[in-house]
Amino acid sequence: MTSPLSPYSHFTRAEWALLRAATPMTLSEENLDELRGLIERVSLDEVAQIYLPLSRLLNLHVAAAQHLYRVTDTFLGKPVAKVPYVIGIAGSVAVGKSTTARILQALLSRWPDHPRVDLVTTDGFLFSNRELQDRGIMHRKGFPESYDIRRLVNFVAEVKSGRERVSAPIYEHLVYDIVPGKEKTVQQPDIMILEGLNILQTGHRVSGDGASRLFVSDFIDFSIYVDAAEQDLEKWYIDRFLRLRETAFQNPRSYFHHYAALSPAEAVETAQGIWRSINLVNLHENILPTRERAHLILEKGVNHVVQGVRLRKL
Repeated sequence: MTSPLSPYSHFTRAEWALLRAATPMTLSEENLDELRGLIERVSLDEVAQIYLPLSRLLNLHVAAAQHLYRVTDTFLGKPVAKVPYVIGIAGSVAVGKSTTARILQALLSRWPDHPRVDLVTTDGFLFSNRELQDRGIMHRKGFPESYDIRRLVNFVAEVKSGRERVSAPIYEHLVYDIVPGKEKTVQQPDIMILEGLNILQTGHRVSGDGASRLFVSDFIDFSIYVDAAEQDLEKWYIDRFLRLRETAFQNPRSYFHHYAALSPAEAVETAQGIWRSINLVNLHENILPTRERAHLILEKGVNHVVQGVRLRKL
């Protein structure tokens, strides 16, 4: 039961599933295979019970925003620039943000009123490894200070202003760095999904003349926080590390190629050390404190199965 003092309405998995109403399933098992992450094996039942109701809710929000833009057109007596609806997805390392983002992108692009849905991750706005090393914060990669916040805010602001073409840097996980000269161009989509660790924060300010202060969250229309217990997050991180040790780390181009030779026991110990000394600290200091700012919280249990949903009251 939801406390009357809570800003959220809480739904069990079964209660949330009923809110799908008549929303049709538009993904096949084959589609889902392409969207799943390395560890989280999301099922079609999970899509039907969790993500279809969420796509229905988001579709209603997008429709309301589009109506508001038309009202503004009428008031101003002239068309305004097409403004994408921005959805933010936040949460810890290893919680499954990327899979959530990909599934929502696929579902939302199948609604007839907003077929163009772009997905941008904030990884591209990390400083390059060389810059991080020069600043002495390579060990803080993923923490707020490791991002070019000004560039990220400017990017989202330009997208939200209706600019025709806006470019974002590209990050390659294999080499663990920004790819020089490569960019992703966003061209006035109907919806842009922005996925990243720190997108709901308000503690890092970007100001021009000192009078105005902008945050990434200022430009997000609807925010989602993917939540899970710390013991589950640690297990998922270690499981992912072990899987990468057997796959991507084997590639000589991989930044983490040196981990490929670890024994299973050494790999577990290494992954646990990285999690506890870096990712868990970042979670406590920077990510978890933003959870209650989200419009909606997905509460995951074991095996990445969503057990409950909290929706902010209007």
